Amino acid sequence: MSTFDSPPTSTPSTYPQEPARMKPGHWVMLVLGVFAALIGLVLSAIGVTAMTVDAAQRDGQYLIFETEEIQTTGYALVSQSITVDITEFSGPQFSQPGEVASVQVKATSSVPDQEIFIGIGPSSDVATYLQDVPYSHLGNISAPSFGYDKGSSPWSGTPGKAVTPGTSAPSDPAEQTFWTQSVSGPGTQEVAWDLESGQWSMVIMNADTSRPVWVDVQAGVRSDLAVDVIGSVGTGILLTGLLALALGIVLMLLGAAGLGRSIDTARSAGLPGNMSESTIYPARLTGRLDQPLSRWLWLVKWLLAIPHYFLLALLGFTLVFTTIASGIAILFTARYPRSWFAFSVGVLRWTWRVGFYSYSALSTDRYPPFTLASTDYPADFDVLYPERLSRGLVLVKWWLLAIPHLIIVGILTTGGMGATWVMSSDMNTWVRTSTGAPSLLGVLVLIAAVVLLFTARYRTGLFALIMGINRWAYRVSTYVLLLRDEYPPFRLDQGPAEPIYEEPASSSASDPNPD
Repeated sequence: MSTFDSPPTSTPSTYPQEPARMKPGHWVMLVLGVFAALIGLVLSAIGVTAMTVDAAQRDGQYLIFETEEIQTTGYALVSQSITVDITEFSGPQFSQPGEVASVQVKATSSVPDQEIFIGIGPSSDVATYLQDVPYSHLGNISAPSFGYDKGSSPWSGTPGKAVTPGTSAPSDPAEQTFWTQSVSGPGTQEVAWDLESGQWSMVIMNADTSRPVWVDVQAGVRSDLAVDVIGSVGTGILLTGLLALALGIVLMLLGAAGLGRSIDTARSAGLPGNMSESTIYPARLTGRLDQPLSRWLWLVKWLLAIPHYFLLALLGFTLVFTTIASGIAILFTARYPRSWFAFSVGVLRWTWRVGFYSYSALSTDRYPPFTLASTDYPADFDVLYPERLSRGLVLVKWWLLAIPHLIIVGILTTGGMGATWVMSSDMNTWVRTSTGAPSLLGVLVLIAAVVLLFTARYRTGLFALIMGINRWAYRVSTYVLLLRDEYPPFRLDQGPAEPIYEEPASSSASDPNPD
């Protein structure tokens, strides 16, 4: 890590007066690679999930759904009547109960010491048992949804509502003889039922037939049919996903390399000057305040910048893979592949131009160009290409060594999240709410925007501070993306241009009368 006792050294970068021409084929390759990789990631995730479920099912485990708290002012919670016909499944292996699917239900009373009853029986017998008895419907447990969210669980009953009319109280459920499966007692009660042909209903109620019923219910399901199907399907999906991901990564790396070569080749034909002087850090972020600025245009720049945001999302996704590939190359060669280096710097340059136009600075009304190369625009970014990089630092600098800077930059540019507890409207419970703290950069840009709206001027002192915060963030990005080994300085260099490195005065020069 550099202590900045000497200036960074490298061949000065040069850029053409006109933007580098990038072949459309490289863009097509990159875009196709991004979409192939995204599809591959989704399919791989689905395949891994399916195989995990399959492994659990083979071990006899149930796929467990989220616990739901359910209440009713009636005497019972009753599932909708479900019809099961296991003969619909072809093959002799599915001719017996439990070989198609098994359902597990756990219930715990929310009232201390209250014993509960769970029973599953023929729908006709359940209907006779609960005739003229007030109760609520649980919902249809025959079609639980894998990956449901809260509010769409197998239990669709609304707490305290939809109670059927009736004036009678039920008799003791444990004394009934029609239950196929039943359990009763204090604490958590569990019943497991192997699906068999027939029409069935499930009942949850207090064991002493009291009302209301207030329970926490959790359902689970396992299936031998799923074991035979999910595993093979999951394996196929996973293999397809991995192939798509591999193809996407190759296309992205080739496309990025082609775009980077277009930038790097054009350097030798351009004008010198961007990095011809030694600066405090070997990354140079510049921005020229473009006065006068429109009073109101900043209100819609988020809309105008949408095409850039879309392309930057594709480029940023690719940047992750080019950085990983470059890190592997550095481990073996101690060099950052030049074409990927130019691409990475180009992505940061494009990002900075869009930020300078929009809500990282709001300092120009000129629409950003659609190019990775340096061009005539009020904002620019560049990094000196390192001839050699440390093999060891590549393993730790992007996360461990960068932690202090990441914390500071996070506070300066992204703000933070917090949580507070407030009393509910009924004054009975405390409710947790999330709060977001704005970043310092966001506050400063907002102040600049409001001042601009009313005065049509951008305060130069405020602009200098905003530039300093962005400069710090881009220096850290340079380090984290493995572009340089020099450790970023803990300093806020304000103003439109990078400060020039000055040689420290020697001791003989500072002391006119040395001993």
